[in-house]
Amino acid sequence: MNSDNTPPNLTPPILTPGMALLLDVDGTLIDFAPTPDEVVVPPDLPDSLRSLRALLGDALAIITGRPVSQIDALFGDIPYAVAGEHGGLIRHAPGEAVMRGASPPIPEDWLKRARMVIGAHPGTLLERKANGVTLHFRKAPWAGPALRQLADLLLAEMPSHELMSGSMVWEIRPRGIDKGGAVVALMARPPFLGRMPLFIGDDVTDEDAIRAARAMGGIGLRVDTSFGGPADVRAWLAREAARA
Repeated sequence: MNSDNTPPNLTPPILTPGMALLLDVDGTLIDFAPTPDEVVVPPDLPDSLRSLRALLGDALAIITGRPVSQIDALFGDIPYAVAGEHGGLIRHAPGEAVMRGASPPIPEDWLKRARMVIGAHPGTLLERKANGVTLHFRKAPWAGPALRQLADLLLAEMPSHELMSGSMVWEIRPRGIDKGGAVVALMARPPFLGRMPLFIGDDVTDEDAIRAARAMGGIGLRVDTSFGGPADVRAWLAREAARA
């Protein structure tokens, strides 16, 4: 931890076998798309990740706001572990069951009212998750305030959840579940145990994980301050894979 108040190193490091690599997806590994289903995994990215997983002795994980099933569809068996929905769902190893954090179910009335508002704003999207919902407005930026008003109304009825802003989204998620907790949970088990964590993310939803990695003596990087964009992250991964 930076207990002496010195600024953290924001330069992407050389990856070594004693490290663990923990990666966000949207805005970090892959470019944003109008909807979550329209993202594209660049063809050279899987090979880079496979090489780095071998270098790191399997200590490669994805930590994302997406459901685990979506990561499986995008990346298959490339990551050893996956934390989905900001850590609300975690699969610690290939073939293991997905562990779900305890949280109250989303009321069906919530979903009904949310669909009505979404239907009144073309271009917006309601994404239901196991522990919450996400309101997307990338295709309709003007609808952001209306969806924020909806989120505030719903949260007033369910204090167990909170609002998180992302890139053109409002996300309603359970309190006490964040990517920082996912970093801690993953690093507590092999093959991550005892390694130095390196987490890379791109926005406010990743700040908890960045802080957690640094608190554990590791490195936490934001894409906008250490790389520039997802293409730069992929280029760095490719260089590290080639060097390995």
